[in-house]
Amino acid sequence: MAKPAKKLVIITEKLLLKKIAQIIDEAGATGYTVLATGGKGSRNVRSSGQPIVSDTNSNIKFEVLTENRDMALKISDRVALEFFDDYSGIAYICDAEVLYAHKFCGPDGC
Repeated sequence: MAKPAKKLVIITEKLLLKKIAQIIDEAGATGYTVLATGGKGSRNVRSSGQPIVSDTNSNIKFEVLTENRDMALKISDRVALEFFDDYSGIAYICDAEVLYAHKFCGPDGC
């Protein structure tokens, strides 16, 4: 059975990983996925996967499945307010369907 959800994607600097993970947890999300990433944006080119002395200049991508748009906005608004004036980053929300939703719904069901 599929369950509708929202997927929040946050792409930002790796040095914010722990701080953003804490915001996601505090908002009540059940989990997230983090990937190393790279690309080009308004703050120039960022690459990933290359060995460097310090990887604090690399980017990461959070993917967070939320039950509703309100939770996704709560997370993205706080991240943007706290970090996006001083660090590179972007956030966006997509519609998603969670397959095998029994794990997503939690112990109380959907």
